[in-house]
Amino acid sequence: MTRKELLPYRDCVGIMLFNPKGRVLIAQRIGGYAKAWQMPQGGIDSGEQAIQAAYRELREEIGTNRAELIDCYPKPLLYDLPDDLVGKIWKGRYRGQRQHWFAMRFTGQDQEINIDTDHPEFNCWRWCTLEKLPELVVPFKRHIYVDLITYFAHLPNQVQETSAS
Repeated sequence: MTRKELLPYRDCVGIMLFNPKGRVLIAQRIGGYAKAWQMPQGGIDSGEQAIQAAYRELREEIGTNRAELIDCYPKPLLYDLPDDLVGKIWKGRYRGQRQHWFAMRFTGQDQEINIDTDHPEFNCWRWCTLEKLPELVVPFKRHIYVDLITYFAHLPNQVQETSAS
């Protein structure tokens, strides 16, 4: 068994945040791996429920948590870091992440999104169609995004219909 295989997964959350047009928020990491784009995500603190972590991460990463839960992925999704990143990320304590994913409807205005937070993680953001997401993310997370897109494929239309009512 390799050292990587002995390491645990980091428990975290991810948020697929939809705007009224059914597009998803995606942001580019500062100094990240290959100019990585991703949806908001982050670790679950000790004693914190996953949904609480999701709202906290929105506030910490994009400056607002004006969102309402519309769905969640039924089980955690796992990814392993590439071998060259193990030991460099998260102080070398984890092999990858165990992600709990939530789909949320953004209830604020675009101008409320502020990535210039106390501890900025992103240098830019945009709204994106579901179909474009896999080509923007790093290869080692691509399978997660494909699973999410498949599972949440009905949500862009649902969000648009709800917003129009």
